[in-house]
Amino acid sequence: MSAAAKFSTPKFITLEGVDGAGKSTHLQFIADAAAAASGRRAIVTREPGGTDLAERLRQAILEEPLEPLAETLLIFAARAHHVRKVIRPALASGTWVVCDRFIDATYAYQGAGKGVAADLIERLSAAAHPGLLPDRTLVFDCSYEVARRRLAGSGKKLDRFEREDEAFFDRVRNAYLARARAEPARMRVIDAGAELPAIRKSLERALLFS
Repeated sequence: MSAAAKFSTPKFITLEGVDGAGKSTHLQFIADAAAAASGRRAIVTREPGGTDLAERLRQAILEEPLEPLAETLLIFAARAHHVRKVIRPALASGTWVVCDRFIDATYAYQGAGKGVAADLIERLSAAAHPGLLPDRTLVFDCSYEVARRRLAGSGKKLDRFEREDEAFFDRVRNAYLARARAEPARMRVIDAGAELPAIRKSLERALLFS
């Protein structure tokens, strides 16, 4: 990744995938690679979260039993605040943004996973972050067995999304893969079941903007 001169504007990069795919492990690597390639600063953030308010909403979303519509509205409230306070100001200042989840997660989890209508998600998206989509989305893909093994070995208390069953996992995974097929210019699928060196090489290739 050496073509720094061609990056005239900062990029917004998002990481997506099922729980247990291991995407969070690579956040800082991606930010460092982006900064090295572009000669610009890169920050790491996450959703839901990224601001004090959004982090408090994150706790409620991950821990409280919520019906799908309420869950979706809280996610968009957190996202609107995050975009206004962190993402847009960073991009405006010339800083790259690497974000753990964004709009694709809502289509996959709340839409395909829980049945929230796609047209409602689209309307909320237009209201919460008009005109803002990631420049590149990396979809970390792995089997249910790999994801469960990683979650079991994490040593942490699992949140309510991480405790969902295989049918939910399959709906979310299939939604991500369908979105990646529909938007190949923006989205790249990463084999998250591979060994670490192979994943890192795939990430470097996926971060090359033409």
